[in-house]
Amino acid sequence: MAKNAAESGGISKALKKYLITGVLVWLPIAVTVWVITYIVSASDQLFQLLPEKWQPASLMGFNIPGLGVIVAVMVLFITGLFGANVLGRQIIAAWDNMLGRIPVVKSIYSSVKKVSESLLSDNSRSFKTPVLVPFPQPGIWTIAFV
Repeated sequence: MAKNAAESGGISKALKKYLITGVLVWLPIAVTVWVITYIVSASDQLFQLLPEKWQPASLMGFNIPGLGVIVAVMVLFITGLFGANVLGRQIIAAWDNMLGRIPVVKSIYSSVKKVSESLLSDNSRSFKTPVLVPFPQPGIWTIAFV
């Protein structure tokens, strides 16, 4: 009788172990597929902003899933190409200057710009030095990166 209890305890432990392992294998895969599906469908929905006659489905007669991602990558590439030359840099500087004068927009735009430049910079030292900052009130410390 004691042997049956030990075997059933071993079986339940093994069952639990393998179920958790299965979840740990499938969860990242499922979340990745879900996020990619969401991004593709959200970018495809951008075409809904166009007038009906200019939408790809009405022009070609059928829907092409993922076309929004391809168009988004092309727009980002062309914007990067434009922003890398002298005229593009001048226009971007003028745009930054204009947005820097609008009170609420200034704080949001400048914060997002600084964080994105730090995260996407080629500088290997970005976000390497951790510091403690008294935030949100005195006596409470938050870790930040320089």
